[in-house]
Amino acid sequence: MEVVWGLLIIAVGSFGQSSSYVPINKVKAWSWESFWLVQGVFAWLVFPWLGALLGVPEGDTLPGLWRQGNVPLVMLYGVLWGIGGLTFGLSMRYLGVALGQSIALGTCSAFGTLLPALWGGTDLFRGQGLWLLAGVAVTLAGIAVIGYAGSLRSRNMSEEERRAAVKDFALTKGLLVALLCGVMSACFALGLEAGSDIKAASLGRGVDALYAGLPVIMLVTGGGFLTNAAYCLWQNARNRTFSDYGKGRVWGNNLLFCALAGVLWYSQFFGLEMGKSFLAGHEVLLAFSWSILMALNVTFSNVWGILLKEWKGCGRRTVAVLVAGLAVLVGSIVLVAVAQQ
Repeated sequence: MEVVWGLLIIAVGSFGQSSSYVPINKVKAWSWESFWLVQGVFAWLVFPWLGALLGVPEGDTLPGLWRQGNVPLVMLYGVLWGIGGLTFGLSMRYLGVALGQSIALGTCSAFGTLLPALWGGTDLFRGQGLWLLAGVAVTLAGIAVIGYAGSLRSRNMSEEERRAAVKDFALTKGLLVALLCGVMSACFALGLEAGSDIKAASLGRGVDALYAGLPVIMLVTGGGFLTNAAYCLWQNARNRTFSDYGKGRVWGNNLLFCALAGVLWYSQFFGLEMGKSFLAGHEVLLAFSWSILMALNVTFSNVWGILLKEWKGCGRRTVAVLVAGLAVLVGSIVLVAVAQQ
């Protein structure tokens, strides 16, 4: 039953992340770089800080806890992950929610799951490591099928229909950005691994396993914020869009929806850490938890893609391929879960 609870909590967080781009559509009169920076303040600083406070042992402080680990290394991974987070937004811009998240998160899933396992000494061709490798392979297969559905959609739609579904649709540029995003986004998982001493210190001083990893998450997201803030401010200067922040009439609306997007985005990692605490006795599932999160993100993002009519005008074959890909993604989770029984 613990496995079911762990997977359910991760799924709830994943649904939140996949929904985080919906409120952004309600932001008014701001350029991309302006709303990306403001929602980033909530997603990568405010809510991670609030979550991190839950993981601080009684009588200690957050900076004091951080001193138990290699803070510069964790934040460096966060800076690298920030490049992925930045290009993640661009992949949504050029490919839409469904296809952009599918490709970016697929690449992120593979690198973010296998690299920590390899660095931890796991033999991917024996025993439990083989099941881990098989699960990642099935996840990638499912994402590849979804990517193929995306190419079918693009082929069958007119230019006007593409623009109506995704305003700045650009397939080639979007694919390159999404692949770069996936590789760099995997650094988040590496950052969590690098902060294991901090998490252990939190656990060792009586913090519940549900919250012990949250202080590490803030270090990673803080590093990512630096990357994104630098780029967004540069874009503000380049595009002369600093005036966005002076549009007082839209601040109430935009702040509300940026905050909503931020908390929904953060919920994926809040849920991941909480869910992992229920998987502690299942080594393969625990190692596979990153791929589980990415697979669920892809699944839910495509559901939103359908609701937002990004697949409008596609034929039955395209829809069938999309559904098949989603089924394979869910199958990857079932495969690894069954292997642990």
